[in-house]
This record gives sequence, C-alpha cells and structure tokens, in this order.
Amino acid sequence: MRQPEATVDIQTTPARLEIHTQQGHLSIDNTDWRDALGDGPHLEAMHRIYSTCKQIALQAIAKKVEDGNIMAAIHTRRNAIAELAVESTNDVDNFQFMYMGDASYDNIDIRYQPATVHIQVQQGQVDMDVQVNRPEIQYYRGKLDIYLSDYPSVEIIPPQVNLKI
Repeated sequence: MRQPEATVDIQTTPARLEIHTQQGHLSIDNTDWRDALGDGPHLEAMHRIYSTCKQIALQAIAKKVEDGNIMAAIHTRRNAIAELAVESTNDVDNFQFMYMGDASYDNIDIRYQPATVHIQVQQGQVDMDVQVNRPEIQYYRGKLDIYLSDYPSVEIIPPQVNLKI
C-alpha cells in the first residue's frame, strides 16, 4: 500500500504598504529672551517706563517730604543739611527705569507639531489549490504473510554487589 504526495498549487499576491508623511514643524520664539536682555521691542520698553513713572514720581515726592521733615526738626539739634548732603551722594541708584523684561528660564517658547503619517495597507492573499492523490492499494486475495521481527523476551541484569567488608 502506498499513497503519492498531494499536488499543491500555490498562488500568492504580495501585501502592499504605502506610507505618506508630511514634515513636522518646529517654531522657536525668543522675543521674551531678547526683551529680558534689553533688546526687545521699543514700544514695550517705552510702555514699561511710562507705567513706572507714576510710582517713581510718588517716591520722589515722598523723599522730598521726608527731607523737609528732617530739615523742619530743628529741636533735634542735629545738622540736617549735612546729613541730607551725605545721603544725596548715596541716592544715585534710587530712581531707575526698568525697561527690560523679566529674566526667566522660560523665556524661549518652543513649539513642535509632529508630522502626520498616513499608512495604507493592502493585504496580501494566498490561493492554494490542493489535490489529494488516492492511495494505491495492491493485494492478492488469500495470500497472507505473518511474521515477527523480534521474538518477545525479557532480560534482567542484577546490579553488582560489593562483597568487601
């Protein structure tokens, strides 16, 4: 009895993958950084100076009133004019305009738009045509051959016994 191998016909269609991408976009805005260095937009610097002028004027008026109160206190027996002259040499940095922006670690704005990716997949296909071949059987009626390839037997091998005492 024997059976020939099956006949197989395989047709494949390969899968197809298409990927389309657009470039990502990186934008860096350093206007706040330049403004903190004093190299920012001119109009913003003027606006800062303008908005602090009222406060500086009020501080100057308060300083004049304080100086007048010191000079009016004749009963303290101190030299008010000399004290004010010494103090005026130290007041050079009292009234400064801050026209620069705030210094910060977050002065540079970085924005990134990732790329868009379009993926199209066409699946592949496998077509199989299998033809099974029938077994080929040849026999002769009335003929029977029975035989044994090995006769049944059991062999027992005992372990060695150590007789040394």
